[in-house]
Amino acid sequence: MAGFIATLRSGDWLTGERLRLMPFAVLIMSVFAIVYVVATSDGLNDYQGRPLGSDFSNVYAAGSLVHDGHAEAAYDWRQHHAREQVIFGARTPFYGWHYPPFFLFVAGALATLPYPIALLVWQIATLVLYLIAMRAIVLSSPPAAKTDLKTWMWLLPTLAFPAVLVNLGHGQNGFLSAALIGGALALLERRPVVAGLLFGLMAYKPQFGCMIPFALVAGGQWRAFAAAGVTVAALALITTLVFGIGVWNAFLDSLHLSRTIVLEEGGTGWHKIQSVFSWVRAWGGSIGLAYAAHGAVALAVAVALVRLWRSEAAYPLKAAALALATVIATPYSLDYDLMMLAPTIAFLTVHGLRRGFAPWEISALALLWLVPLLARSFAEFAFVPLGVWAMLLMFMLIIRRAADQPQALAGKPRLTAGKVA
Repeated sequence: MAGFIATLRSGDWLTGERLRLMPFAVLIMSVFAIVYVVATSDGLNDYQGRPLGSDFSNVYAAGSLVHDGHAEAAYDWRQHHAREQVIFGARTPFYGWHYPPFFLFVAGALATLPYPIALLVWQIATLVLYLIAMRAIVLSSPPAAKTDLKTWMWLLPTLAFPAVLVNLGHGQNGFLSAALIGGALALLERRPVVAGLLFGLMAYKPQFGCMIPFALVAGGQWRAFAAAGVTVAALALITTLVFGIGVWNAFLDSLHLSRTIVLEEGGTGWHKIQSVFSWVRAWGGSIGLAYAAHGAVALAVAVALVRLWRSEAAYPLKAAALALATVIATPYSLDYDLMMLAPTIAFLTVHGLRRGFAPWEISALALLWLVPLLARSFAEFAFVPLGVWAMLLMFMLIIRRAADQPQALAGKPRLTAGKVA
């Protein structure tokens, strides 16, 4: 047992061969899964009677309501479900539309296409944006790390990241979220205004934006902070001019149902939600206890994040921590939202290749990479919130690494896979 723990601590178990074999196996499995779902589909529905790219059906239905001149109806659950049934059949389950009115522009544009083509365009376009952002993180690394990552070796684990399969299966927007947060963090030091624009676009899923202002203010990134604010204000103004003030009233009215039924009562399923809130609720805790526990964790993460961004820690550590904190802080994040862990993994890998990996980091990174494949099943059948535990573990390791960094900057030996280099 001692030898096993030592191996996990050092990360020596992750050999070059395993580093290639594991992503390749997951990628092949993902391709076969996608081909099977498409091959066994019947028209617009899969073999279980659900729309292909299940969650994308709510985007398409909302977009069709926009074209009919009834944008507000997207927030009326009965009208929205009725439109889904018209498009996909009377037995179609309800897939709710919970996005701010900004996102109606995207939904409306996609709804001009036939559903299969719209789904394909949505997934390919956002996947490409995700890959561009991940490449930007690699290329933004210091010269020493560029030498190790100058080839396309980064592409295999990026494409095979299990959250990619989860996102494709649900027709979800995880690629877009990862592209926005990853691209913003890759550009922040060189092009803060563009980074702020990307941060502002994150408002399409506002639950992921609560940690961003804290980090930008703590880091003195005022240009990015201002650009993000202007972007959100411009989106709100344009949306109001196009759809009218009524769409905002409809959105705000729908929030009560979204909060009570989807989150607090677990309508989505506790095993699907990757948060401290769902962990407490799944283990029988009350709504009040769940909010208190989640709030305490979010507050602790916010304090640690502010201290980190005010420090002299290396930028990849700050960027990785912020990307991770955006997921930890919200009580409502699904397993496809774990796509946002990809920038965290990329920044920490770049940093580790340059300065060495501290104890436990390699194993924790491997777990974080694999967890989207396991999180839902572990929570459903074993009542183990593996996704939450993996994220909290990685966040604590980042904070510890940042605290140890001044010694490394002072010329002390650095750690490489748990060994002194």
